[in-house]
Amino acid sequence: MRIVFCGTPEFSVEPLKKLIKNQYDVVAVYTQPDRGVGRGRKIQYSAVKQCALDNNINVYQPQSLKSQDAIDELKSLKPDLLVVVAYGLILPQAVLDIPSISCWNIHASLLPRWRGAAPIHRALLAGDKTTGVGIMKMEAGLDTGAVYIQHECAISDDETAQRLHDKLAHMGAAALIESLELLDKDLLPEPMIQDENNVTYAHKLVKSESKISWDESAEQIDRKIRAFNPWPGVVANIDGTDYKLWQSKAIKKDAKLPPGEIVQANKSTLVIACKTGQLQIGALQKPGKKQVTIEQFMPSMRHWYI
Repeated sequence: MRIVFCGTPEFSVEPLKKLIKNQYDVVAVYTQPDRGVGRGRKIQYSAVKQCALDNNINVYQPQSLKSQDAIDELKSLKPDLLVVVAYGLILPQAVLDIPSISCWNIHASLLPRWRGAAPIHRALLAGDKTTGVGIMKMEAGLDTGAVYIQHECAISDDETAQRLHDKLAHMGAAALIESLELLDKDLLPEPMIQDENNVTYAHKLVKSESKISWDESAEQIDRKIRAFNPWPGVVANIDGTDYKLWQSKAIKKDAKLPPGEIVQANKSTLVIACKTGQLQIGALQKPGKKQVTIEQFMPSMRHWYI
């Protein structure tokens, strides 16, 4: 089976590694064009491109897959299966029609919940207790295709986007190999049509969402801190200074103080009043400084002690 793999960020690397480790014939890798990063705009390869080069797999980086040249180039590879994982480019119907078997997508949610660009973050922001991964048969709509298999996992109360990302990347890779093995044995189930009545959309994160207000509930703020870790990080004002908050714990008990006021502070503890509940800070970052634990930070803040 000739497989063409399409992906770009870290989430895509584990499935590609699994295909290589299990000796599937990955004839080419498609990834987004190289981009400059940082102030110097230094060119940096995508995580998937680096993995492909390390394994001597040909890499293709078209600006779009809508041009006839790009479509003809993909056709020339004669793929049986197209595997797409967080590629970031739209695949028109002309591309979906190329593989002799199908186009599969690994999606990091239990579809039809959280179709779209940021399913991991939106699940955390919504306070979901479970999420998962699925292997979906691609069609022209946004994550609208029928689903072959799905696997569920619990979301813990202290789950961050990074930890959940890593967990689901491994689960997605395992689900891909499982589906390929079932396909090889002619045991792959008929894909399940998504229930349109249960659709939710995981819109792309924007940096402006990272500014929080203490007029929110402690639970909402805690969800944001976990969902926006590592990017872009939540920004909150404490005693007139903006800090990035990296770890927290919501306390259900209401404080008898206005939102944003310090409820408790000592050498190892910092608790802030919220509209409802209180937020205990576990790690934070002062502008221009490194991230530190609250135990590292508080000894220098004795003027806050209560």
